[in-house]
Parts: sequence; C-alpha cells; structure tokens
Amino acid sequence: MSAVVERLAIVGLGLIGSSIARGARTYGLAREIVAIDRDAGVIERVTALGLAETASTEASAVAGADLVILCVPVGAIGDVAAGIAPHLKPGAVVSDVGSVKAAVVAAVTPHLSEKNPFVPAHPVAGTEYSGPDSGFATLFSNRWCILTPPEGADPAAVERVQGLWQGLGAIVETMTPEHHDLVLAITSHVPHLIAYNIVGTAADLEEVTQSEVIKFSAGGFRDFTRIAASDPTMWRDIFLTNRDAVLEMLGRFNEDLSALSRAIRWGDGEALHDLFTRTRAIRRGIVAMGQETAEPDFGRARNAAAPAAPQN
Repeated sequence: MSAVVERLAIVGLGLIGSSIARGARTYGLAREIVAIDRDAGVIERVTALGLAETASTEASAVAGADLVILCVPVGAIGDVAAGIAPHLKPGAVVSDVGSVKAAVVAAVTPHLSEKNPFVPAHPVAGTEYSGPDSGFATLFSNRWCILTPPEGADPAAVERVQGLWQGLGAIVETMTPEHHDLVLAITSHVPHLIAYNIVGTAADLEEVTQSEVIKFSAGGFRDFTRIAASDPTMWRDIFLTNRDAVLEMLGRFNEDLSALSRAIRWGDGEALHDLFTRTRAIRRGIVAMGQETAEPDFGRARNAAAPAAPQN
C-alpha cells in the first residue's frame, strides 16, 4: 500500500499510539514517523524498540507533519492541542484516538486555526495492557474505527484520516460526536464501570479471602478482572468527560437490574430464560461479525503479534 502521508506525528506512545506506529511502519503508511511522549522513560523505550524517530519536544514532533494523532488521555487533550497548535504547518490535519468525542471536540477545536482541520477518531480496539511495549501492528485489524468529523469538515482531511485507519486494517464508520458518546456509553463505558465495581465488591467482602477470589476466578469473574485492569487514568477521564451519556445508560441499566432482581425473587424462570436467550443471540451476532472469536478462552492464547494484511 502506498504511503498515506509523508510525515506522521504521534503524540503519546501507549498501547494505541505504539500500535499505530508499528502498523504505519509495517504497512508503509507514512514515509516518516515521529513520536513524542511527556514521559522520558516511554521515549527511551520507543527508541530502544525502533518504533519511530523520537522528538525532544511536542513542538518539534509536529513541525512539518501532515497528520498528527493525539494519543493522550481525554482529560489532557485540550492542553496538548493548545501546546502544539502554533507549531502546525498549514494544512496539517489533527486527529485523536479518544473514547469520548463531544468533550474532545470542545477541548481541541478552539485551539486550532481553520488551516488545521480536526477530524476526531476512535479506534474501538484495545487490551488491558498499556505502554509502548504492549502495542502490536495488527491491533486494529478488522476492528471498527469511528470518525466524528464536524459538520462541513474538509473532505480531503477526512479522507486522510480514513486512509490511515483503513491502512491499519480498521473498518471505518462515521457518526456525530454525540451519537458516538451514547453508543459507546452502553457498549464500552458502562461495562467497564460494572467491571471496576464488581471486582471492587469482591475485594471488599470480608467473608471471602483474596486467595479464594483469585483461586476460583476461572469463571465470569476472571473476565471482569481483565476489563478492570485497564488504565485507571484513561478511564477516570472517560467517565468524567462522558458523564451525561454514562449516567443515562446507568439509569437504564439500573431499571433492568431491578426487573431482573424481581424475577429472581419471585421465581420467574420464564422471564430469566427469555432474557438469557436474547443476550445469547447478541453474543453470537458479535462473533458472526468477526469482532470476537468462538475459540476456547476467547482465542486469547493466540499470538496477537502475528502479521495480517490491512482491510481496505
């Protein structure tokens, strides 16, 4: 595949940023890849791993870049945008990878001039691991990436961002920031909140020791712990910046949970069976769409770093 851009700048080299760097290099999506992170230790690892050329400052990293991807926690993205804005060349496109979009648009847009279009993006992919060592080139292969360009966005800018994600193997969808936040509240944010809560509840039970929780976690609890091991800073910022949508979905969840509690209390087996049948069908639909595998242990023993051709 031919290069999408001449110079790609990645700000923040955690799981997502380092995976973009690996994928862009593997698939030849940029002739030059430069990286910057505010953690000096991360920059040392990026250099040691040979993921990208490293810069000493954010200003030097974005100077001359055709596409800048902000891979930082959503709570910090406004400050980062303010810092790099004066150093962007005219025509440089700015994007991000945040799990919240409306708040990110509000935080970033005021700092950018009309010469630097902002095309927000959210790759719906990840693992519970973080840091530059955790990334791999195929992380986005056959996964969704949602773009939320503002109304009247420059088509060429949108095409540039879309081209990068398609080159990384992602399936690109477009929607408004507000709709994105509502959808992700129920598909991602609330499930993470439930996982954090149930694992915390287990840790607080006086009747169950920590060794027993670990020993007997081969069932559903184990999968909750995988989700609850996600980066705490990132998820703190997600819940604070997408609070309205999360609270709305939590309200609906609490209503459904109350109905489920009544069914159990009154021995309504039919209601329980109907619910479990419907939810089982959703799981099968996810597998059928290729967004999960039906393999034992969810296929997690597979080598995630195995190369795969990008999806176009």
